[in-house]
Amino acid sequence: MFEFLFKRPADKSDTPAGKSAQASPNPAPQPSQTSVLRAQQAEKVAALAGDEAAAVEFILQSDFSELRLAAAEHVHTAAQLEKVHAAMRNTDRRVAKLMQSRLDALRHHQAELGRGQACIDQAEALLKDDKLSPNQVADLDRRWSVIAAPELAEQFNAIRTRLAQRLEAQVTLQRAMIDSLTALRALGASDLRAADLAERLDAMAQAQAAALAAPEHASLPRSLTNEFASEHARLTASLGALEQGQSAVIARETALAEWRATPPGAFNQEQLKKAWQQLPPAAPAEAADLQQRFEVLLASLPAPVAAPGKPAREPRKSAPAQAPDQHFIDTLDAMEAALQQGSLGSAAEMDKILKDSKGTRLTPALSERLAHARAELKRLSDWARWGGNVSREELIKAVEQLTTQKLAMSELAKKVGSMRERWKALDTLSGAAPKSLWERFDAACSAAYAPAAAHFKHLADERHTNAAKAQELIAEAAQETAKLAEGESVDWKHMAATVQRMRLAWSHLGAIDRKEKKRLDHEFTDALNTLQAPLEQQRKNEVAEREAMIAQVAALDAHDRHALDTLRALQERWQEHARALPLERKSEQALWQKFRAACDAVFARRKESANAADAERRSHQEAKDAISARLEHAAGEPDAVAHAARLLREAAAEWNAIGAVPRANEAKVDKRYHAAIAALQHHVDAAKREASRAQASALRDKLRLCQELEAQVAAGGEQADSCDWAARWSALPALDATYERTLKARFDAALAASGDGRAAFAALLEKNSAPLLHEILRLEIVAGIDSGSEFARERLKLQVETLQSSLKSGQKPGNQAAHFLQLCAMPALVDDRTASRIDHLFTRIARDDKSKAGK
Repeated sequence: MFEFLFKRPADKSDTPAGKSAQASPNPAPQPSQTSVLRAQQAEKVAALAGDEAAAVEFILQSDFSELRLAAAEHVHTAAQLEKVHAAMRNTDRRVAKLMQSRLDALRHHQAELGRGQACIDQAEALLKDDKLSPNQVADLDRRWSVIAAPELAEQFNAIRTRLAQRLEAQVTLQRAMIDSLTALRALGASDLRAADLAERLDAMAQAQAAALAAPEHASLPRSLTNEFASEHARLTASLGALEQGQSAVIARETALAEWRATPPGAFNQEQLKKAWQQLPPAAPAEAADLQQRFEVLLASLPAPVAAPGKPAREPRKSAPAQAPDQHFIDTLDAMEAALQQGSLGSAAEMDKILKDSKGTRLTPALSERLAHARAELKRLSDWARWGGNVSREELIKAVEQLTTQKLAMSELAKKVGSMRERWKALDTLSGAAPKSLWERFDAACSAAYAPAAAHFKHLADERHTNAAKAQELIAEAAQETAKLAEGESVDWKHMAATVQRMRLAWSHLGAIDRKEKKRLDHEFTDALNTLQAPLEQQRKNEVAEREAMIAQVAALDAHDRHALDTLRALQERWQEHARALPLERKSEQALWQKFRAACDAVFARRKESANAADAERRSHQEAKDAISARLEHAAGEPDAVAHAARLLREAAAEWNAIGAVPRANEAKVDKRYHAAIAALQHHVDAAKREASRAQASALRDKLRLCQELEAQVAAGGEQADSCDWAARWSALPALDATYERTLKARFDAALAASGDGRAAFAALLEKNSAPLLHEILRLEIVAGIDSGSEFARERLKLQVETLQSSLKSGQKPGNQAAHFLQLCAMPALVDDRTASRIDHLFTRIARDDKSKAGK
């Protein structure tokens, strides 16, 4: 009932009776004062006008949360935000949250600036890089697209523009290089004169040099530059041949022009033929046209005339000649075509056919053509013979160089064979070679082939050795089969290792002569099959045993507490069987995978059970965390006092009904729960203390109002006219029912005293002054409060009486609060000293009751 009688914050010690007026605490500001103070601080907020330092100072000193929030709008720098956040973190959540959000925004902006600066640094590095690629710029654009830094946009855009210019320059340079290469290829197929072609090639070379010296030359593909260089070198190298061919054409055209301008009798056919053959050969594209023009000129000249004095030789009589048929003309055309193409073999075959056509009468034109064709065949044959000898010399040098090259023996044999085939081909095309050249070539081939011959002999010896090793393996297999037939105890592991070793040794034997390979393979297979038959049967039994173990593992109950022991025993048994007789690798792996899968299934089922238990414990933790969160939320609600007891009882019942939580989090969960309970209890206690302070203040104010009213009634004033006592009483907060009823009765009695009743009530007040002092003195004795020197005698006498009365009756003194209630109900006149003693006594009684309530 008396929990509201708490000590005020200023009443930290007992105050002496003579100094109570001077040491009394300052009364709380009235509503009017609060409004004035709020208005003053609101004016300060309005006058801040962006002054951040003044805003921070105001926030730290103001008592009004909405004004602090308004002043917080003027704080923007990081240092001041940190300062206000640190001060308001536990005081004003709204201001602290605003400060934190602005700090986060500042930090985010700083991070964005850092990322933006990193992008700018990367862009500058790319700008300095000689080998700039579009992919790098695209990556840079992607990085910048997610950065919000308007301050750096202008700087980045400037660098990005320069990068774009570089990329554009690279594209232009590459397109120019592609165009130059296309133009260079077109030059190779053109009919330009050698001088014009040389001039164009020089211009292109200069353009290529300028492109390679350009700032973005590093971006040019190496394949383009290499192809341009090779094509330019090829065309430059062909300039000499082209110039020579064009010079030959000019020379022949000049000669034809001169011969046409010469009078008809100045030359004959033989002279022109010799002069025509002495001219340099023309290009194949124009040689046919020039030859046809020469033949036309030659036909217009007279035949050679015999020298005077020498009679012409009479022709011998022979069989009548026949006119050439179409076959002869076709053969001659084929011969000329073969000579034109440089096919000497075909031309020689055609010449043989023409020689076999005896008795054919030829026209002068056909005779001339045949003579010219045979002369060309002889000339080309001479060149071919000379070229064949040169090729043979080169072939001999190539064979002699084979001894210095580190070639594989098979490749060396192939090369020597190919050299001999090329020699035979030269004999066919260029005629037989001189004997000296053949002897040199044969000696060089023999010397080059000598290492290969030794190598192949060594391989033959190895094949014979491998055949002997194979025969030994077959004999060993036969011996093992004989031991098995004798019925001796078999070491299956040794048997399996022996079979595996023999099979591996057979596979590593190496090459054997083909005629013996088939026989030895057949004999070894028969011996090994005979030896391996009982081993395979034993392996089948072992596979069945392993399958049985797998079935035992699959049948295990994962929830049985002996399951793990049984599983370990089966695993050890499996290892013993594996050591006793290893199966084939494929079967061993398959059975092991099945056994391991069965074991993993057992462990998985046990793990599922453990996971289910863990999930249940985690759900218990979530439920307990929810209880703690509900208590924490309730501790922050202002109206939690009314249902705090019920909430604590429900939380305790739910907490005890929930099962265990994970062991690792048990201490943390319990700590949070007890902390939430303590926080809620602290909140309730604080609310009760606040209510008690309010009740104590209201009790003191109403008691003083009664004393003031009684003093005015005793003085004979007109209370109803001077002030509205009832309104003043109603303005004060309501008290606990007992004290409210007691003081209301006293107030109503004083208020009702008027007219004739006023004198009686004044007399009652005067009469009760002495009992009031007596009651105060007795309460001070019980409470242990000093009454002052002027009451020392009476205090001592009352102490003795109180002690004697308690000894006679055997009862303890009554409750201080009950006696104080009686004192409050007694109307009496009091002076300032008596009122101070009552306040001091009230403070002590309230503190004692608070201590008892806390215990």
